[in-house]
Amino acid sequence: MPESALVNKAENYLKEIANDSIDLENIENFEDFKKLYFKLDDRLNFLQKLRDDMDVQGYTSPFASLNKYGTKAVAEVAADEIRENSRHNKIFRMKANAKKNILDRVKSAIDSHKIALGNLEQFGYVKCNNCYKKYSIEEYKEMNGQCSCNSKGFSFKVNKELTHRLEIIPYLPLSGNYMVLMSELSPYARESFKQVLNILKQERKGVVKTIALVIRFRDDNNRLIRKNITLESEYVDNYEEEVRRRYGKNARIESLRLHRTKPAIIDDKHARTALALAYVGYSQEIISMVKDDILKRRLTDFKRINKYDEILTEFQNQRPDFIDKYDLDAIEAWRQSEIQKRFRSLNYIDNFGNMARSLKRDLKVRESIYKGTFKNIAAALITWDIFRYYLTTSGNGRRINSGPFPYIRVELDREQRKVFQTTYTKVIDILNGFTDIKIIPIPEMDLLLYEKFKFEKEMRNSNIKFNHVALGAALIHLNSDVGLESISNAFNVNESKIKKEINNINQIRNPKSDKSKKFLDLIKK
Repeated sequence: MPESALVNKAENYLKEIANDSIDLENIENFEDFKKLYFKLDDRLNFLQKLRDDMDVQGYTSPFASLNKYGTKAVAEVAADEIRENSRHNKIFRMKANAKKNILDRVKSAIDSHKIALGNLEQFGYVKCNNCYKKYSIEEYKEMNGQCSCNSKGFSFKVNKELTHRLEIIPYLPLSGNYMVLMSELSPYARESFKQVLNILKQERKGVVKTIALVIRFRDDNNRLIRKNITLESEYVDNYEEEVRRRYGKNARIESLRLHRTKPAIIDDKHARTALALAYVGYSQEIISMVKDDILKRRLTDFKRINKYDEILTEFQNQRPDFIDKYDLDAIEAWRQSEIQKRFRSLNYIDNFGNMARSLKRDLKVRESIYKGTFKNIAAALITWDIFRYYLTTSGNGRRINSGPFPYIRVELDREQRKVFQTTYTKVIDILNGFTDIKIIPIPEMDLLLYEKFKFEKEMRNSNIKFNHVALGAALIHLNSDVGLESISNAFNVNESKIKKEINNINQIRNPKSDKSKKFLDLIKK
């Protein structure tokens, strides 16, 4: 396919996606759920095919072909050819920018669809009405809606125990329009966006990825050879032995460089941006629903604040006809004068321009609520969701399926766990009090994650079958002062299941019988 045709094809397809809204109103209805999942999955497959076609045509490095049109080529050509060369350079650079931008949008759209599909897969599953076998929606689609027992009758079940937040899906940059969505954020939302992005970008301590060496050795003809080689990270502790094994016992290392990598919690730029935009967008929806109730309780005169905002908005874009439209200073001075006239008429300010004390206090209180609470809603939500995801899944499960968080690390180290040290107690109180969202304030979530990762190593090779959702709830109960009932409600899991996992934890960590102790010793060895 010609390059321009591929760019146009991708742009038209992304435009179709942008014009198609996401409706979650009847998502618990199987037909609506299935329709949305199938649509998003088909889109993802098409987008991935587009990306593969772009990779084949060199869209990943579109500026490589410009080398011959650079400054070196210009210096070598005759003077009468410089103008023509410059024109070609400009044309090819525009084409290269178009390739780069469209590939960037396609990658963003792919990651956004993966996030949406991951949440939907966690949200519900289907159950055969004949043999009662359970299938994920992905498996259901692959087998064309027919069970292995040849039955086509299925029931749809919502899985309240798993980690999912479907409300973020409409706010994902599904058409790759993340730059547009970022530009539309309000000042508070922009701060919240940066906050969430920093959480997802939290890097772990650098680990060695490759070892670059310059070695010297003699070949079979006794010639002295100097060579650059690269070893994988598995040889970080025995690179000298590996060099001598490959190039002879007399090989010498002249220089060495360790190339380190610092993976983030979500180790992909587009996935981080999409998640941050989605959670911030959803948090803005929450704020619009709860802010009036909260402000009415905290402000001395809620109606006055609304009138104050209304006046500022009224004159924000007004421009009188008697002032030159290019005289921006005069226009701004007129606006301020009109605003002050209105404020004086309502006794918001006195004749000297001093604001009424109660109004000044209300403005400060509102600013404090926005900066101290509303700004943190998105961060509190995604921190809780990631925390819950790690706590209620197994290490192998995270390796196979990243769920609602594409490119998430299977396990976090001490540096990455630092983002879970903030509890967001005020935000949690508001969410629990004014919405249906259930979050429990857990101090030192980072240490709880450490306990979870440590226990995953302890339980290896155990023949105990764990309920990982209840296991995460049990670890919270054993390592905090949070009551069993609160944990049960937040995780949507029965207390009896949690108690069973508490017994399983004790059985592995504190075996009673000699046979169990011997078995545990063998596992540890």
